[in-house]
Amino acid sequence: MNWDDTTDTGADAERLVGAVADREDQAVEAALRPKDLGEFIGQEKVREQLDLVLRAARARGATADHVLLSGAPGLGKTTLSMIIAAEMGAPIRITSGPAIQHAGDLAAILSSLQEGEVLFLDEIHRMSRPAEEMLYMAMEDFRVDVIVGKGPGATAIPLELPPFTLVGATTRAGLLPPPLRDRFGFTGHMEFYEPRELERVVHRSANLLDVEIDTAGAAEIAGRSRGTPRIANRLLRRVRDYAQVKADGLITREIAHAALAVYEVDERGLDRLDRAVLEALLKLFGGGPVGLSTLAVAVGEERETVEEVAEPFLVREGLLARTPRGRVATPAAWAHLGLTAPRATGPGQQDLFGT
Repeated sequence: MNWDDTTDTGADAERLVGAVADREDQAVEAALRPKDLGEFIGQEKVREQLDLVLRAARARGATADHVLLSGAPGLGKTTLSMIIAAEMGAPIRITSGPAIQHAGDLAAILSSLQEGEVLFLDEIHRMSRPAEEMLYMAMEDFRVDVIVGKGPGATAIPLELPPFTLVGATTRAGLLPPPLRDRFGFTGHMEFYEPRELERVVHRSANLLDVEIDTAGAAEIAGRSRGTPRIANRLLRRVRDYAQVKADGLITREIAHAALAVYEVDERGLDRLDRAVLEALLKLFGGGPVGLSTLAVAVGEERETVEEVAEPFLVREGLLARTPRGRVATPAAWAHLGLTAPRATGPGQQDLFGT
């Protein structure tokens, strides 16, 4: 429904509940993306504010202000950029920060823009510093200085640019330098979706994919989608496959439950890696605290995989806490795995959570 085109070759891209898009996601999302703000589900505040910005720009007959969209992968940043272009009746150019390694790369893109065109720059925080400094002037004055020659004989030739709208997307807004952030006229932060919103996403996607699904089936998928439409869409496709092979094609709660059990996605959206981290923390280390490197060895994964792929969702779900002494399981983690938390037996001692 509302997804980004962010791709990645790391561990998260290989997971069924990973938020980054693989090639299959990109192909399906192209057909499922909403075409205007009226079709876009969720992100009510950002949608309302953005609607005002675009309407005002159209009324003035001007290009829209530069827009910065931040938030986790899969929440709709790329989709909104395309909607901005559609609402303004303008073409869109799509590129990414990692693809712009030199100021010349950016100058070539900017100099070929048409008046009013939307330039979507994904992962803008990963752009090189020289290109970033060139972008300051382009955003503010619609001008860039192209350096011709080298050394003492180098000459800066000013190049005027037609008015354009830059839409920047980032998963790590804190890495953007203040001078760049200040040049955006509108900044929107994308929040994780509520289950009811994801149910609407699932129903809409099912309708476009010609998949039969009932209300309970949609709710079951939505509840395991980690608040992310891209994941909901991916789970829907896997449940559809199961329903076509094992049942009559209709997705019910029972069918969705059975299908996601096959793919090892539990009722809270945890997959094999998530549960492996929790089980190691609880069963091997008594709930912690335990160091990250030790925990990674226990689950047979790289330290970065545990820290960057598994932990963010576990922390957000309140199943794991990061402390100065190491990783600690919360009471919710013990309850989720059906285990009983150990209690200290010494006189005057407390258990892990001071109860």
